[in-house]
Amino acid sequence: MNQLSLFDRSRREFLRLGGLALPFGMSLASQLAGIRRSRVGAIEPNSPTAPGFGRAKSVILVYCCGGQSQLELWDPKPEAPAEIRGAFRAISTSVPGTFFGEHQPRIAKLADRFTVVRSMSHADLDHGSATYLTLTGKYHRKISGNPPPLPIDEPTLGAVLHAARPARRFPYDAVHLNGPLLAPTLPSAGQQAGFLGNRYEPLVLGDVTQGAQLLPDLAAQPDLPPLRMQERQSLKESLDRYARDLADTPASRDSKSLYTQALALLDAPQSRLAFDLSLETEQTRERYGRNQSGQALLMARRLVEAGLPLVTVFWSPSNRGQDIRPESTDAYGWDTHNDIFAALEHHLMPRFDLGFSALLEDLEQRGLLDSTLVVCLGEFGRAPLVALEKRFAGSSPGRKHWANVYSIVFAGAGVSRGKVVGASDHHGGRPDGDRFGPWDTVATIYSALGIDPAGHYTDPQGRPIPLSVGKPITDLYRG
Repeated sequence: MNQLSLFDRSRREFLRLGGLALPFGMSLASQLAGIRRSRVGAIEPNSPTAPGFGRAKSVILVYCCGGQSQLELWDPKPEAPAEIRGAFRAISTSVPGTFFGEHQPRIAKLADRFTVVRSMSHADLDHGSATYLTLTGKYHRKISGNPPPLPIDEPTLGAVLHAARPARRFPYDAVHLNGPLLAPTLPSAGQQAGFLGNRYEPLVLGDVTQGAQLLPDLAAQPDLPPLRMQERQSLKESLDRYARDLADTPASRDSKSLYTQALALLDAPQSRLAFDLSLETEQTRERYGRNQSGQALLMARRLVEAGLPLVTVFWSPSNRGQDIRPESTDAYGWDTHNDIFAALEHHLMPRFDLGFSALLEDLEQRGLLDSTLVVCLGEFGRAPLVALEKRFAGSSPGRKHWANVYSIVFAGAGVSRGKVVGASDHHGGRPDGDRFGPWDTVATIYSALGIDPAGHYTDPQGRPIPLSVGKPITDLYRG
């Protein structure tokens, strides 16, 4: 099947899925009107029996912005011609017959603890809209572009989780680390609450290495004992009662919701302390890597340990931060159109191999991996053919965007260990057999958290919205 026929088929699938994503007859104007006058409802109760259902108390989503190359990481082709194989060797892993790229030796030793899905596929070829697809499970209205976030957008995973099942142990339902994600210089669509409204937004934190106390404004003040805090809260509630009939607007409701979350964090010292990396030993911090991405993974472990349901780590703040700060390894994204082998070997792979392996080992040693689903993914992969692209900086060849086939990783919460699901063809250009899409990844995450992905929640206008248009990847839990 050639690229054009694949795109035509994928475009038809996009139109079919797009029709399912919005309630019938619901215009964009009616969505906006509904935000102003209605509230969000919970999902429909269900009791599925899918493998892995309800096994996860928390999810860590490691989002590798820019598109990891499946050929250099998870799905090398050592027998292919050099222009496809690339400059790196394939190395053995702890699973006989499974090979990874040579610049992730630590991860290769842990291959018996996770499953690689090698047949992910979709039809979106640009970072912004593909990020939207990955983080919502639904195609954007404008496929293959970099659209700005809009209030009519589908809500991101964490926002839907907050609407469907608010957290019990932690004041927030979802946190984005290294956010907001830029594609390449402006915030990408797909990471916001969209039509659900501001009060469903995940907590967004930037560089976690900037200071030991990440939330200094929410630190407990020594001159503010619990009794005074209670008095202040009672005073605010009294004022709110007087003001309730004066202004019942989405803005006032959002403000109240944000205030409630902040107050809950102040009133929960154990949750607040989860944001303080200085409480970790120097050995642990070094093991994750003294870099922005590694420390964000350590923060993710601390947050799920404190009871947070969903943590998204944006591995790099931008898909192409190297264009602005080529001297900074922390700035490098996975969008390696040119100079791919130098970027991977010297900037991207050393810290990824160190940090991701540390996360898996740490979760296992602490007894958290059985109840934490870890998903490592990007918005797409890279092209089979190595070539120089004149429109991009760099003097040596790289790989362009490729959504026909790419690889992602699942670990923990009942996921099989040491397994490969799906396959690509001999050149790593398209799936060979069963294929899966971001909609299936989203369905798998909901199912792991004990939420039926076939269920619905209601939008602000009271209309049913499907949680997912995909199905859980049940092969992750078999064998």
